[in-house]
Amino acid sequence: MTHEQLCVGVLGGSGFVGRNLRAAFRSSGARVVSVSRTLPGSAGGDDPEGERSIAFDLLADGPADLVAMLADTGADVIVNAAGGYWKMTGQQMWGANTELVTALVAAVRKLPHRPLLIQLGSVHEYGSGSRDAGITEERTPAPVNAYGRSKLEAARRVLDAAGTSELNVVVLRIANIIGPGLPAGSLLGDIAAHLKRFARDGDAADSELVLGPLDAERDFVDVRDVADAILAVARAPRADVSGRVINIGSGAAVSARLVAERLIQLSELPVRLVERARTDTSRSDVDCQMLDISLARRLLGWEPRRDLDASLTALLGAA
Repeated sequence: MTHEQLCVGVLGGSGFVGRNLRAAFRSSGARVVSVSRTLPGSAGGDDPEGERSIAFDLLADGPADLVAMLADTGADVIVNAAGGYWKMTGQQMWGANTELVTALVAAVRKLPHRPLLIQLGSVHEYGSGSRDAGITEERTPAPVNAYGRSKLEAARRVLDAAGTSELNVVVLRIANIIGPGLPAGSLLGDIAAHLKRFARDGDAADSELVLGPLDAERDFVDVRDVADAILAVARAPRADVSGRVINIGSGAAVSARLVAERLIQLSELPVRLVERARTDTSRSDVDCQMLDISLARRLLGWEPRRDLDASLTALLGAA
């Protein structure tokens, strides 16, 4: 199936990943249906060419309505880019990530056709990693925070559905996503928001940015590279990808301190980074995370094309 023939439903289409994903699929020639609680064009303007928007609350609207909405999209591929990320309680994350996926799987089972369901998971499903080698898909997950646990249970429910209902599903376990449009709430999103305020106000009293300990090492991947990976999954033969977990990341670990300092350097603003001393309560739940992405290279012919500076520069430009 070529992209010109594809119809892709993007759940969470107004979010950080969803916006970039919609643009990537439109550029590939696919027809896109964006599903979100509010219409992307609600602030003014029409849908872009090749795209249709649906306002739908994936949790609040009923099961029958969810089935009807998904059937109405006619999607060949459904990408679940919805869910909860930062600054939510454990219960809220469970609802936004796990219960939402449970409802989604039940609805896809009832569709008259069988679209490919791509579940966007997280490196946090694995828990802590090692600086010596990347985490492979064979690693037994051991999440250490509420977000990781909610995403892991969602992945399990998707994969269980593949085994019992012959659904076409893929779980992508994605590293820490950065790039243009990264919202506040994440470390780099918060720094970008601070830099934006400083550039606007130029307040000397605001030139010091105080953050918690930044010695944890993380795998960072550009949101546009993530979109390319999802496109590669959508065009891959179903037999090659269905029922699989595939890692998507940079394949390298970088200290959060280095990334934060580099973001400030690229802004060329006189903002000083001040790092608070580590305490028992400030210990990171995971010291190092780094994904092995060799399976994505082999199955999808995919690897990240944007380096860290490109991602940070795009983040600053969007802010």
